[in-house]
Amino acid sequence: MKPIDVVMTTKNSDQILGECLRIIYENVPVKRLIVVDAFSTDNTVKILNRFNRKYGNVKIISEKGTRAKARERGIREVETEWFMFADSDMILCADWFKKAEKYVAEGVGAVWGVNIDVIPDVKSKLFYRSLIAVAREAFNLRGGTHDTLIRHELVKDVKIPQNWRTYEDAYIIDWVKKKGYKAIIGDDLYCLHYRPREDWNFRESLWLGYIEIKYGLFYFYSFRYAFYYPFFVLYWILQLLHRNSENYPRKRIRKNR
Repeated sequence: MKPIDVVMTTKNSDQILGECLRIIYENVPVKRLIVVDAFSTDNTVKILNRFNRKYGNVKIISEKGTRAKARERGIREVETEWFMFADSDMILCADWFKKAEKYVAEGVGAVWGVNIDVIPDVKSKLFYRSLIAVAREAFNLRGGTHDTLIRHELVKDVKIPQNWRTYEDAYIIDWVKKKGYKAIIGDDLYCLHYRPREDWNFRESLWLGYIEIKYGLFYFYSFRYAFYYPFFVLYWILQLLHRNSENYPRKRIRKNR
Protein backbone atom coordinates (compact mmCIF):
# COMPACT_ATOMS: atom_id res chain seq x y z
CA MET A 1 0.00 0.00 0.00
CA LYS A 2 1.12 3.54 -0.73
CA PRO A 3 1.89 6.01 2.09
CA ILE A 4 -1.21 7.21 3.92
CA ASP A 5 -2.37 10.36 5.67
CA VAL A 6 -2.73 10.05 9.44
CA VAL A 7 -5.39 12.13 11.19
CA MET A 8 -5.08 12.98 14.87
CA THR A 9 -7.06 15.27 17.17
CA THR A 10 -5.29 16.91 20.10
CA LYS A 11 -5.94 19.12 23.09
CA ASN A 12 -3.24 19.40 25.73
CA SER A 13 -1.98 15.97 24.70
CA ASP A 14 1.70 16.24 25.62
CA GLN A 15 1.60 13.45 28.21
CA ILE A 16 2.82 10.70 25.86
CA LEU A 17 2.45 12.45 22.49
CA GLY A 18 6.16 12.31 21.68
CA GLU A 19 6.33 8.54 22.18
CA CYS A 20 3.01 8.09 20.39
CA LEU A 21 4.27 9.92 17.30
CA ARG A 22 7.68 8.26 17.34
CA ILE A 23 6.10 4.83 17.15
CA ILE A 24 3.59 5.92 14.51
CA TYR A 25 6.43 7.09 12.27
CA GLU A 26 8.32 3.85 12.91
CA ASN A 27 5.33 1.65 12.03
CA VAL A 28 3.26 3.58 9.49
CA PRO A 29 4.27 5.04 6.08
CA VAL A 30 3.05 8.55 6.87
CA LYS A 31 2.47 10.78 3.86
CA ARG A 32 1.12 13.59 6.02
CA LEU A 33 0.28 13.84 9.71
CA ILE A 34 -2.87 15.97 9.87
CA VAL A 35 -3.44 17.26 13.40
CA VAL A 36 -6.60 19.10 14.41
CA ASP A 37 -5.64 20.85 17.62
CA ALA A 38 -8.11 22.57 19.96
CA PHE A 39 -5.72 25.41 20.86
CA SER A 40 -3.54 23.42 23.26
CA THR A 41 -1.83 25.39 26.03
CA ASP A 42 0.77 22.77 27.02
CA ASN A 43 3.69 21.44 24.95
CA THR A 44 1.53 19.69 22.35
CA VAL A 45 2.27 22.13 19.51
CA LYS A 46 6.00 22.23 20.38
CA ILE A 47 6.15 18.44 20.09
CA LEU A 48 4.30 18.52 16.77
CA ASN A 49 6.66 21.19 15.44
CA ARG A 50 9.63 19.06 16.47
CA PHE A 51 8.33 16.17 14.38
CA ASN A 52 7.63 18.52 11.50
CA ARG A 53 11.23 19.70 11.54
CA LYS A 54 12.32 16.06 11.37
CA TYR A 55 9.86 14.75 8.77
CA GLY A 56 8.50 17.88 7.09
CA ASN A 57 4.98 16.49 6.72
CA VAL A 58 3.00 17.67 9.76
CA LYS A 59 0.00 19.91 9.14
CA ILE A 60 -1.50 21.55 12.24
CA ILE A 61 -5.04 22.92 12.05
CA SER A 62 -6.34 24.99 14.95
CA GLU A 63 -10.01 24.21 15.48
CA LYS A 64 -12.12 24.90 18.54
CA GLY A 65 -15.24 22.79 18.86
CA THR A 66 -16.54 19.29 19.49
CA ARG A 67 -14.85 16.01 18.63
CA ALA A 68 -17.36 15.67 15.80
CA LYS A 69 -16.21 18.93 14.24
CA ALA A 70 -12.53 18.02 14.66
CA ARG A 71 -12.93 14.54 13.13
CA GLU A 72 -14.86 15.91 10.18
CA ARG A 73 -12.29 18.65 9.59
CA GLY A 74 -9.49 16.09 9.61
CA ILE A 75 -11.30 13.89 7.09
CA ARG A 76 -11.74 16.88 4.76
CA GLU A 77 -7.95 17.33 4.64
CA VAL A 78 -7.16 13.73 3.64
CA GLU A 79 -5.73 13.21 0.14
CA THR A 80 -4.83 9.50 0.17
CA GLU A 81 -7.03 6.54 -0.80
CA TRP A 82 -6.76 5.10 2.70
CA PHE A 83 -6.01 7.08 5.85
CA MET A 84 -5.55 6.32 9.52
CA PHE A 85 -7.20 7.76 12.59
CA ALA A 86 -4.73 7.69 15.49
CA ASP A 87 -5.43 8.87 19.04
CA SER A 88 -2.79 11.02 20.71
CA ASP A 89 -2.78 8.96 23.93
CA MET A 90 -2.06 5.51 22.54
CA ILE A 91 0.95 3.42 21.60
CA LEU A 92 0.76 1.19 18.52
CA CYS A 93 1.84 -2.43 18.59
CA ALA A 94 4.94 -3.32 16.60
CA ASP A 95 4.44 -3.64 12.82
CA TRP A 96 0.95 -2.15 13.13
CA PHE A 97 0.67 -1.13 9.48
CA LYS A 98 2.08 -4.37 8.07
CA LYS A 99 -0.51 -6.26 10.08
CA ALA A 100 -3.35 -3.88 9.16
CA GLU A 101 -2.80 -3.91 5.40
CA LYS A 102 -3.30 -7.69 5.34
CA TYR A 103 -6.99 -7.02 5.98
CA VAL A 104 -7.40 -4.49 3.19
CA ALA A 105 -9.61 -6.11 0.56
CA GLU A 106 -12.60 -5.46 -1.65
CA GLY A 107 -15.64 -4.84 0.52
CA VAL A 108 -13.58 -3.73 3.55
CA GLY A 109 -14.03 -0.10 4.51
CA ALA A 110 -12.27 0.06 7.87
CA VAL A 111 -9.70 -1.97 9.82
CA TRP A 112 -9.53 -1.43 13.58
CA GLY A 113 -6.92 -2.41 16.13
CA VAL A 114 -8.18 -3.38 19.58
CA ASN A 115 -7.60 -0.65 22.17
CA ILE A 116 -6.22 -2.02 25.40
CA ASP A 117 -6.83 0.47 28.19
CA VAL A 118 -3.84 0.37 30.53
CA ILE A 119 -4.58 0.65 34.26
CA PRO A 120 -1.56 1.24 36.51
CA ASP A 121 -0.63 -1.64 38.82
CA VAL A 122 -3.40 -3.90 37.48
CA LYS A 123 -1.59 -7.02 36.25
CA SER A 124 -4.39 -9.59 36.14
CA LYS A 125 -4.25 -11.43 32.80
CA LEU A 126 -7.84 -12.50 33.28
CA PHE A 127 -8.97 -8.90 33.67
CA TYR A 128 -7.10 -7.77 30.57
CA ARG A 129 -8.43 -10.69 28.54
CA SER A 130 -11.90 -9.64 29.66
CA LEU A 131 -11.10 -6.03 28.79
CA ILE A 132 -10.00 -7.05 25.28
CA ALA A 133 -13.09 -9.20 24.78
CA VAL A 134 -15.33 -6.32 25.83
CA ALA A 135 -13.42 -3.90 23.58
CA ARG A 136 -13.92 -6.18 20.58
CA GLU A 137 -17.63 -6.55 21.26
CA ALA A 138 -17.93 -2.80 21.88
CA PHE A 139 -16.46 -2.14 18.45
CA ASN A 140 -18.96 -4.47 16.82
CA LEU A 141 -21.76 -2.57 18.54
CA ARG A 142 -20.59 1.03 18.33
CA GLY A 143 -17.32 1.29 16.41
CA GLY A 144 -14.15 3.11 17.39
CA THR A 145 -11.25 5.05 15.90
CA HIS A 146 -8.35 4.71 18.37
CA ASP A 147 -6.12 3.15 15.68
CA THR A 148 -8.17 2.66 12.54
CA LEU A 149 -7.43 2.37 8.83
CA ILE A 150 -10.31 3.83 6.76
CA ARG A 151 -11.14 3.98 3.06
CA HIS A 152 -11.38 7.73 2.43
CA GLU A 153 -13.90 7.56 -0.41
CA LEU A 154 -16.51 6.19 1.99
CA VAL A 155 -16.33 8.97 4.58
CA LYS A 156 -15.33 12.07 2.64
CA ASP A 157 -19.00 13.11 2.61
CA VAL A 158 -19.76 12.20 6.24
CA LYS A 159 -21.93 14.70 8.12
CA ILE A 160 -21.51 14.18 11.86
CA PRO A 161 -23.91 16.07 14.16
CA GLN A 162 -21.72 18.98 15.18
CA ASN A 163 -22.96 19.02 18.78
CA TRP A 164 -21.72 15.48 19.47
CA ARG A 165 -18.96 15.58 22.07
CA THR A 166 -18.47 11.82 21.85
CA TYR A 167 -19.69 8.84 19.82
CA GLU A 168 -18.47 10.63 16.70
CA ASP A 169 -16.31 7.53 16.14
CA ALA A 170 -19.42 5.36 16.26
CA TYR A 171 -21.06 7.63 13.72
CA ILE A 172 -18.10 7.32 11.33
CA ILE A 173 -17.95 3.52 11.50
CA ASP A 174 -21.73 3.30 11.09
CA TRP A 175 -21.40 5.55 8.01
CA VAL A 176 -18.91 3.08 6.53
CA LYS A 177 -21.25 0.16 7.15
CA LYS A 178 -24.21 1.97 5.63
CA LYS A 179 -22.18 2.31 2.43
CA GLY A 180 -22.19 -1.49 2.27
CA TYR A 181 -18.62 -2.03 3.48
CA LYS A 182 -17.29 -4.05 6.40
CA ALA A 183 -15.53 -2.65 9.45
CA ILE A 184 -13.34 -5.45 10.71
CA ILE A 185 -11.10 -6.09 13.71
CA GLY A 186 -7.54 -7.23 13.11
CA ASP A 187 -6.80 -10.38 15.10
CA ASP A 188 -3.19 -9.34 15.79
CA LEU A 189 -3.75 -5.60 15.71
CA TYR A 190 -3.86 -3.46 18.85
CA CYS A 191 -2.78 -0.31 20.62
CA LEU A 192 -2.19 0.50 24.29
CA HIS A 193 -4.44 3.33 25.43
CA TYR A 194 -3.26 5.59 28.26
CA ARG A 195 -5.97 7.83 29.64
CA PRO A 196 -4.75 11.15 31.07
CA ARG A 197 -4.19 11.08 34.83
CA GLU A 198 -6.47 14.10 35.31
CA ASP A 199 -9.39 12.01 34.04
CA TRP A 200 -9.11 9.70 37.03
CA ASN A 201 -11.52 11.17 39.52
CA PHE A 202 -15.01 10.45 40.75
CA ARG A 203 -16.56 13.36 38.88
CA GLU A 204 -15.02 12.28 35.57
CA SER A 205 -16.17 8.70 36.09
CA LEU A 206 -19.74 9.89 36.64
CA TRP A 207 -19.44 12.05 33.54
CA LEU A 208 -18.26 9.11 31.45
CA GLY A 209 -21.23 7.10 32.61
CA TYR A 210 -23.57 9.95 31.78
CA ILE A 211 -22.31 10.49 28.24
CA GLU A 212 -22.36 6.74 27.52
CA ILE A 213 -26.04 6.68 28.40
CA LYS A 214 -26.85 9.98 26.69
CA TYR A 215 -25.12 9.30 23.40
CA GLY A 216 -25.15 5.51 23.36
CA LEU A 217 -28.80 4.98 24.20
CA PHE A 218 -30.63 8.17 23.31
CA TYR A 219 -28.66 9.33 20.27
CA PHE A 220 -27.12 6.19 18.81
CA TYR A 221 -29.71 3.66 20.02
CA SER A 222 -27.06 1.08 20.90
CA PHE A 223 -29.19 -0.64 23.53
CA ARG A 224 -27.16 -3.88 23.60
CA TYR A 225 -24.12 -1.83 24.56
CA ALA A 226 -25.79 -1.03 27.88
CA PHE A 227 -25.24 -4.62 29.03
CA TYR A 228 -21.51 -3.84 29.24
CA TYR A 229 -21.94 -0.86 31.57
CA PRO A 230 -21.36 -2.96 34.74
CA PHE A 231 -17.93 -3.93 33.38
CA PHE A 232 -17.16 -0.29 32.58
CA VAL A 233 -18.18 0.70 36.12
CA LEU A 234 -15.64 -1.81 37.49
CA TYR A 235 -13.05 -0.43 35.08
CA TRP A 236 -13.69 3.15 36.24
CA ILE A 237 -13.48 2.11 39.90
CA LEU A 238 -10.10 0.51 39.26
CA GLN A 239 -8.94 3.73 37.66
CA LEU A 240 -10.00 5.67 40.72
CA LEU A 241 -8.19 3.27 43.05
CA HIS A 242 -4.96 3.61 41.08
CA ARG A 243 -5.12 7.27 40.13
CA ASN A 244 -2.03 8.14 42.17
CA SER A 245 0.24 5.54 40.65
CA GLU A 246 3.68 6.83 39.72
CA ASN A 247 4.17 4.06 37.18
CA TYR A 248 1.79 5.67 34.72
CA PRO A 249 2.40 5.91 31.88
CA ARG A 250 6.01 6.01 30.70
CA LYS A 251 7.48 3.10 32.66
CA ARG A 252 4.99 0.77 30.99
CA ILE A 253 5.16 1.92 27.37
CA ARG A 254 8.19 0.03 26.15
CA LYS A 255 7.47 -3.00 28.30
CA ASN A 256 4.04 -3.49 26.71
CA ARG A 257 5.10 -3.11 23.11
